[in-house]
Amino acid sequence: MNMLDVQPRVSVKNVLYATDFSPVAEFAAPIAAELARKFGAKVLAVHVRPPQVYGLAPPESWPAIQEAADKQTEEQKKHLEGLFRGVKNSALIGEGDTAEVISALIKDKEIDLVVIGTHGRRNLEKVLLGSVAEKILRRSPVPVLTVGPHVTSEPEQAARVQHILYATDFSPASEVAAHFAISLAEENQAHLDLLHVIEPRKARDYDSASELVHARTAQLESLVPTEAQLWGRPKYLVEVGKPAEEILKVAKRYKADLIVMGVKRTEHDLGASNHLPWAIAHKVISQARCPVLTVVG
Repeated sequence: MNMLDVQPRVSVKNVLYATDFSPVAEFAAPIAAELARKFGAKVLAVHVRPPQVYGLAPPESWPAIQEAADKQTEEQKKHLEGLFRGVKNSALIGEGDTAEVISALIKDKEIDLVVIGTHGRRNLEKVLLGSVAEKILRRSPVPVLTVGPHVTSEPEQAARVQHILYATDFSPASEVAAHFAISLAEENQAHLDLLHVIEPRKARDYDSASELVHARTAQLESLVPTEAQLWGRPKYLVEVGKPAEEILKVAKRYKADLIVMGVKRTEHDLGASNHLPWAIAHKVISQARCPVLTVVG
């Protein structure tokens, strides 16, 4: 029996939305809200700022500085709460290292999903996403939904998940991600496409490329439980080429609303973006026209 056949559907009870109040970060808020509605979840909206430093200010001015900081905190909390009207939510303004604070909150608040927006850049196989987003992606023990700089549709439209593309290299992390892709497809009654990309050098290692494609297609088919309540029949796609480029091409061709990928856990936060599979994930996130869900396994 396929392992996916016996796993329960994904449960999302608590969503953490992280923002630096930039436009791209706030673009992700309606998507977080829509997912919370779909799952009946609560949103924890978080902004983390550097610790308050009084510097060379005279001691007599410290109470006024603290009062201004407290006022700003309340204004920011009200703003965050306003982003999630109609959804159960709470707001938190933290201080310290953003990734460290969020890592602690994921554990303490029993978070099931993190949603972030990032500016990103092209050529992310050579350039990092940015220290904060990079650390969150790598450290999070729960799936992270990233809204990249090329997601240009209206937020409400981007939040409607009707067509999901799940990309897999058949690694253990990808198997975990398959569970999320199938559950999200069921929850949203969305179309689901399953994609595996064979790199040209691997295809050349086999006497018959068609046999390899057939074998990989069978592997994709085995991932979907027979009882899965999906909207329409899943497509099983095997392409030959560079993984990130083919994922982006297929997502564009079939007008995917969401890309789901599994990514292997690494020991280091930074400096490994040139290495697969993080280089693939980075390139997809930075160029995709829809949000990308990464599951670290």
